[in-house]
This record gives sequence, C-alpha cells and structure tokens, in this order.
Amino acid sequence: MSSLKLPSLFNQLAQPLVYAESLLTRFSHLAASSDSRSLQQQLVAAAADLSRCPLAQLYLLDKTHTQLTLCAEWLDGAPLQREESTLPSDYKDQQLLQYCLFQNQVLHVEALDNSLYATPFLPDTDRSWRSLLCLPLHDREQQLGGLLLIAQRDDQALEAFADSLRLLGDFAMGQLQLLQRLDNTPDLPTEISTSTISHQRGYGLVGDSPAMQRVYRLISKVLHNPVSVIVAGETGTGKELVARSIHDYGLRRSEAFIAQNCSALPEALLESELFGYVKGAFTGANQDRAGLFDAADGGTLFLDEIGDMPLGLQAKLLRVLQEGELRPLGSNRTHKVDVRIIAASHHDLRTLVDKGQFREDLFYRLGHFPIEIPPLRERGTDIQLLATRFAEEACCFLQRGPCRWSNEALEHLAGYHFPGNVRELKGLIARALLLCEGNVLLPEHFSLPDSQQPISSRSLRERLEQVERNLLLDCLRKNQGNQTSAASELGLPRRTLLYRMQRLNINAADLRLKERVQVQARP
Repeated sequence: MSSLKLPSLFNQLAQPLVYAESLLTRFSHLAASSDSRSLQQQLVAAAADLSRCPLAQLYLLDKTHTQLTLCAEWLDGAPLQREESTLPSDYKDQQLLQYCLFQNQVLHVEALDNSLYATPFLPDTDRSWRSLLCLPLHDREQQLGGLLLIAQRDDQALEAFADSLRLLGDFAMGQLQLLQRLDNTPDLPTEISTSTISHQRGYGLVGDSPAMQRVYRLISKVLHNPVSVIVAGETGTGKELVARSIHDYGLRRSEAFIAQNCSALPEALLESELFGYVKGAFTGANQDRAGLFDAADGGTLFLDEIGDMPLGLQAKLLRVLQEGELRPLGSNRTHKVDVRIIAASHHDLRTLVDKGQFREDLFYRLGHFPIEIPPLRERGTDIQLLATRFAEEACCFLQRGPCRWSNEALEHLAGYHFPGNVRELKGLIARALLLCEGNVLLPEHFSLPDSQQPISSRSLRERLEQVERNLLLDCLRKNQGNQTSAASELGLPRRTLLYRMQRLNINAADLRLKERVQVQARP
C-alpha cells in the first residue's frame, strides 16, 4: 500500500489496526487454500467483508486473453450461484469493464447512474447500485489476468480500498497459478503444461514448436493493450497472418482490418491512399475520398514493408500516431481517428535508422512491442504440420482426392533450408500435388535446390556441415557480407570464420544467390 493512500484509508476507517489485522488474516487464508474454486470464493468473500460492500465479483481472462469469465460472486453475505457467463473480447455492452481492462487502470465510480453507465454485469436487486470499484489483477509475471469488483448500494467513496484489495487480488492470482500447475499432469514439465497453446488454439496460426509458442505468448500480451506492434521476420514467414491474429482475437475484432503494402505504390499515390484527399487536391480529384485510416477507424491498419515508406510520409504517419488525427491531401482541416497500427518489415529497421533511411522517432514510436517471427528452418516439426495442412487445402482447391505423405518426402522437406519460408513451402506443395499422379507424395515430386539428397541418406558429418553452412550464410547475409561483423556476432575470431567459410565452400556468389531468391519470393 502506497504512503499516499494510507492517510485516506485511515481517515475512512474507524479502526485501521483492526482492518490491517483482518487483511493479514485473509492473506493467510488464501495461502492455505487447496483448490482454485475455493480460492476464488474466498477472494470475493474477503473483498466484500473488508470493504463492507454487499457485492464482490471476480472475472478472469482465459490463456488466450480473448474471453473474460465471471468466476466467483459474493452477494449479501453469501456466494451467488449464477450460470457462468463468458464475455467476448470486445465487451461492447460492458463499457466499465472494458475501460478497466483496456486501460489497465483502477476504475472508481462514486455516483453510479444507470442512465450514464450500462451495468448489465451487476445482479438485479431491490435497490440500485450506487458506488463501484473495479481493479485490474495481475499474475506473477505482471500479466493482466482478470478483474476484481466491489459495489455498494449507497453513495460511498470506495477508492481508499483500492491498494489493499489489489494487493490481495494479485496475491490470489499468484496462488491460482500455483494451484493450476499442481493440477496439471505430473509427468509434463510445468512450464510447458501451463503455457503451451496447441496449434489448433494458436490464434489461428499453425505450429507447436517452442519458437511459435514464444510468438503466441507475445501475441497474448498485446490483445488487451492498444500499443503499436512491429512484426519482424524474413520474407514469407507469415507476418500478415500474425497481424490478422492480433486483430481477430483482440479488442478490435468487430471492426475493420485493412492491409497496405508500403512498397507497392509510389509516394504520391500511397499518401492519397492512406490519408485520403478532398475534391480539387490534384488533377483528377473530382470528389472527396476517404483514405485507409478512415476506413480502418476503430479497427486495425496493417502497414506491410513499412521500411520502404518514403521519409516524407513517415513524418505524416508519426503525427497520426502521436496526435490521433490526420489531414487529408489538399485539406486544411484535421479530424480524429482511432486506429491501431501494426507494422511489418523484412528489413532490420534499426539498420535503416542508422543509414538515415528510416526516421528514428517513428522507429521508437512504432517499436513499443516487437514480435519476431521465426524462419521456417527454426521451427522443427512445424514443417510437417504446415505441409500436411497445405496439402489438405491444395487437394480441396484442386478438387482431387487426399494424398498420403511418404516418410521419405517428409524427411526430404525437413532437410531443406527454405529461404522463402512458409510461402515457399506452400508453393512447393501445390506444385508437388500437380506432379503427383497417384495418391502418395514422394521425394521426386519436390524440387529442392539445397537438398537433392534425402536427409536420411546423409552421414552425421554431412548433416552437421549443412546446419553450420546455413547458419554462417544467415549471419553473413544479416550483416550484408561483412565478415568482421558476422564473426563478432558468432563469437568467433575473423580468421576462424574465414577458415570455416573456405571449408564449407561459402563465397560471395552464394550470398548473392540467396538474396536473389529472397527478392523473387517477395510478393
């Protein structure tokens, strides 16, 4: 409890020491609780008793942060047994809960007026509810996990209880985590059993690898926060799919999702496309036209390849991000827009900033929360999951019967480097199905330049050399062929790097070939 809140609390309470003793007792009771349901009920009972409020409610977010569920309720000295209600992620009919979650701030309403505030989440009683306090709760990782709410039928200042009840609620959230871990299957690692999201629940994405599990955890942290997001990754890794997942499972999923590739249009056309224009702004502007920011108002605007956006437009974009207002081309008036920006680039934006090709202030404004999408070669068994999924979809599209995978074909794919990542894999499978005249996919149906030899027929040394070669090529390409920088990143002396490049037959031509392949694979 902060020192600033102590005087207010003590002034309100006739017996502050008695309150402190009761608070400590509630902490000990929560610590001794042996099951989640009992702990939830104890928390709402404690909140109602300590604040002397007739109502206390506990809402919890699910692991994907897409649903808010009323899990426990205490009314007039007894638990209220209502049918468990789950609220969608936009909470449109619960503006007060919505505000508390979206802003991650304490909400206190001293004069609750039904004509001003919609309160369908409060139970119907003979007397109307007049005061309300809603507290966001956080788990041990400081991740938003739910809400604790108390309400009074009289006009009463409940804010003085905020600090103490929030401490109690956060402690209960930590205990819930521990109990959930104890309830999991004992032979599974705790970390995996509590945090793993299967590929069927991974926000519409496919993948069970540890690399994708990290992506899922990062996505979960921004669903209920309005921060701008930068999605980084090599070409073809699925950056737009991640952006769509953030939108579809987040707060704005009922609104529009608009995508624009910043490298697809020249500067003048891109400006009018993003910001719109008024009649007479230029030759051919015969009427007012709203831009993509207006089309995405209330929703999400995905700016792909933002590293290719001209510097002049970057300044205008920065103003929209900072002020939440834009001025259409040819207009002298601004208007407000509420748009969440998700940007993506296959470039290293920090490198572009150092070169003067990207505004530093825009980089810091956009880069509040970066999400790095792993390349396909680092996703292990996800290659097989994606391959089977793409094969099913392609068979449906081609209106042909399903095809089985031979083990040799799957091993053949697993040994490939995939410079074009998921996009390349999808194209390879579509081509293989066209070449397959039977119902079994074989290695010969795939044309893989880097792995003509099935991985199962290679020796251990050959496999290790292939892995080392791919790693060195990636690092050299990342450092634009600078051997000194690559050696430093790998923790090797430059002489050792040169020796290994010579031993693995890596030269400048290999780097240029990889770059050409990536450029050709870009949409």
